[in-house]
Amino acid sequence: MKNLITIACLLFSLPLMAQTKVVKKNAVKANNFGITYSLPKTQLIIDAEVTKVTCKAGPYYKYAEKYLGVKDAVTEDKVYYELGKLSLVNKGIPDPDNTYIVEFKSGTVAPYAYLTEDGLLCSINAEYTPEESELESIKKNGQGPAKVTDASVFSEELLMAGSTARQAEVAAKQIYRIRESRLNILTGDADNLPPDGEAMKLVIQQLEEQEKALSNLFTGILTKETSHYEVSITPYDNLDKEVLFRFSNLMGIVDADDLGGVPVYMNLKATERAPVLDPKEAEKKEKSMKGIIYNVPGKASIEISMNKKTLYKGEAQITQFGSREGLAPVMFEDKKAPVKVYFYPETGAIKQIIQ
Repeated sequence: MKNLITIACLLFSLPLMAQTKVVKKNAVKANNFGITYSLPKTQLIIDAEVTKVTCKAGPYYKYAEKYLGVKDAVTEDKVYYELGKLSLVNKGIPDPDNTYIVEFKSGTVAPYAYLTEDGLLCSINAEYTPEESELESIKKNGQGPAKVTDASVFSEELLMAGSTARQAEVAAKQIYRIRESRLNILTGDADNLPPDGEAMKLVIQQLEEQEKALSNLFTGILTKETSHYEVSITPYDNLDKEVLFRFSNLMGIVDADDLGGVPVYMNLKATERAPVLDPKEAEKKEKSMKGIIYNVPGKASIEISMNKKTLYKGEAQITQFGSREGLAPVMFEDKKAPVKVYFYPETGAIKQIIQ
């Protein structure tokens, strides 16, 4: 089978993905003491952090170094993109080819299971509380647009200054007067000090906003807005230089077939893989598996790169590279001490067995 790739763009300002919900299923006479569940197959979610940088030059940028000593002022209006951190999350999605009905004997003590909303097994005979996913955690740590100070700073003196050079000189003098006023308040040398701490805090804040707005006339305004883009891939074999997406400094992330961007490659190599059984052995094993069927995932090393520079390197469990095994039904027939089993819903592997 081919590796499947899906790309989606998610702006951080949109609602976050809902946390995984679980459903409790009881094995009772009405459903013949059976519970239907699916084993997952591995889907890798690559989260790319992209920052849009908007630069707006100030009207006095030519005088930034002369009056303020600033050498890196914005000199032209432009927009560009930066590719930030890449994260990889292992997500389990239901495998329609591996759906099972587990049947408990009627004598079993109150058998029940917790499943995700899409039918992946979480626990048997044990309460299960879903944890926040890695993907949700990544997005919560994202950042929104940077705050831009837009206080009105064009005083009458500044507007009446005439030439741009003269205006820049007046604006610079206003900046230094503000700094002096703030210093006098902080050191207690001002003629009219604020009456209390809250009033002082407010005055200092207003002075800082005025200084920032005036300084922007020289340095310009640089606004950063971070968004997250997702690419999902379902691997069925090793990958060699698989193009996940392309990146352009002028356009940000673009489709894998858009030659306007530089390709971002993924290399994936199985490091632990279940042995391939011949058809007769596979059929024999399939018939012998009873009770609770679970996954024993394989593993793969993963590297993502662009322009020969590594952006991500790590390891992931891949259920497609592993095998399936079964828990004997007799384990769940003890009326006095029912066995509790916890699973990793993203891989279908056993997490813990409590007897």
